[in-house]
Amino acid sequence: MEKVMLLIHCKDATGIIAAVTNFIYQQKGNIVYIDQHVDSENGTFFMRLESVFEHTSFAYSTFKKEFSEAIAGTYEMEWQLFPSDYKPKMAVFVSKYDHCLYDILSRYNAGEWEVEIPLIISNHPDLATAAKNFGIPYYHIPVTKETKGEAEALQIELLQKFEIDFIVLARYMQIVSEKIIDLYPNRIINIHHSFLPAFVGAKPYHSAYKRGVKIIGATSHYVTEELDAGPIIEQDVARVTHTHDIKDLVMKGKDLEKIVLSRAIKLHIERKTIVYNNKTIIFS
Repeated sequence: MEKVMLLIHCKDATGIIAAVTNFIYQQKGNIVYIDQHVDSENGTFFMRLESVFEHTSFAYSTFKKEFSEAIAGTYEMEWQLFPSDYKPKMAVFVSKYDHCLYDILSRYNAGEWEVEIPLIISNHPDLATAAKNFGIPYYHIPVTKETKGEAEALQIELLQKFEIDFIVLARYMQIVSEKIIDLYPNRIINIHHSFLPAFVGAKPYHSAYKRGVKIIGATSHYVTEELDAGPIIEQDVARVTHTHDIKDLVMKGKDLEKIVLSRAIKLHIERKTIVYNNKTIIFS
C-alpha cells in the first residue's frame, strides 16, 4: 500500500471537496482522513487529506502531474503532496538551557515521532554529553557579534549536508538571520514564554513575579524576520497565585515550554499546519 497526504488552500468555491475526493476515487485510492476549513472572512478554503493506494497501481509522479492538470489548475490551488511514510529530518539548535532538548530527545528515543534527528547545533559546548548519550552528532559553533556571519555559514553548510527539512530552536538564545529563515520558510519552530511583550529581557519570570501575575504560558511559533512575531502553532497556560515563588514560576514555565514545543513539533511532522497570512490553520 502507498499512503500520501495532500495539503490544499485556495479561493473558496463550490465543488472543491467533491472534485478532490472524486479524483482520488478515480485513481483507485481510499481516503482515510479528511479535514477542511473555510475562512469566511477571506473566502479561503483549506484541506488536509490522506489516502491509501494499491502499490501496484500507484505512481507518485503520475499522481502529481494528473492532479495538477485536472484539479489544482482549475481551482488555482496552492498545494503540497507528501508520501506519508517519509521521515523528515529535523535539526535541533540549543544553547545552555537543557529542559526542551532532553524532552525532545526522550520523545525521539521513545519513538513518539516519525522523524530523524541527524544533528544538534549549539553556540555552547555544555550539552554535548546529552547529545552523545542519545547517539546524535553535536556541533559546537560559537557565535559572537564579530563571528555571527561565519558561524551561520557553517550552520547552513551542515544543514545542507544533512539534508535538513526543518529546524527546532530548543531555547536557542541567538537571533536566527534572514539568510537561514529564507532557506527554511515556515520550517523553523521556536518556543518562548508567553509574557511577551509585557515582560521582556533576561529574567521575565522575576519581572512577572513582582507584578503578581495570575497566568503564565508558553507559545510555539514559526520563525520570521520579525522577532517572536511569527505564525503561532501551539500555546498553553498555567494558573499561578501569590503562594508561588519565582522558582515555582520558572518550573511551571519550563514544563509548559516542553509540552508546547513538543506539540508544535508533532503537528509539523504530521503536516497538520498550513501558514496563511501570518497565522496557522491547525488540522485535527
